[in-house]
Amino acid sequence: MAILPGHECYLTSSADAIVAKHPLPAAPGIWKTELKPFKVIQTKHSGQQGLQVRSDGRIFATAGWDARLRVYSAKTMKELAVLKWHKVGCYTTAFAEIGNCFLTKVEDGGPVKQEAIEDPDEKTAVRISAVTTVQQRREAKAQSTHWLAAGSKDGKISLWDIY
Repeated sequence: MAILPGHECYLTSSADAIVAKHPLPAAPGIWKTELKPFKVIQTKHSGQQGLQVRSDGRIFATAGWDARLRVYSAKTMKELAVLKWHKVGCYTTAFAEIGNCFLTKVEDGGPVKQEAIEDPDEKTAVRISAVTTVQQRREAKAQSTHWLAAGSKDGKISLWDIY
């Protein structure tokens, strides 16, 4: 089970092949049994577990007993990608948090320094100076990428760069 960032609904998966999006009651203690799911999808792949929602709430991922990771749109609940690398069943998934992104700024002939963005929701275009090194550009890209990690029965962890 995973709650979407806006707290308007939550997603569930289990041993069967169903992934469902349920409404989240506005007031605590008002759990009604007659609340129906917003949407239910039959994935035809039983044993989807480790459901996680990305920090921006646009996509979610599941780990499957069939050794595959599946990525879905949180809005339409359509399957966007099937990631195959593991040889045995997967247990869990996790998305990297894209909180404080570090930008590289070059001051007048001075040293290069990094400053953190305080508001991660602010959509500001970022320009990295041409003076920055390749290593600094790689670090900035790695810190602003939506990484997806998955763990399987054999103890192996895979890391994926997702959308």
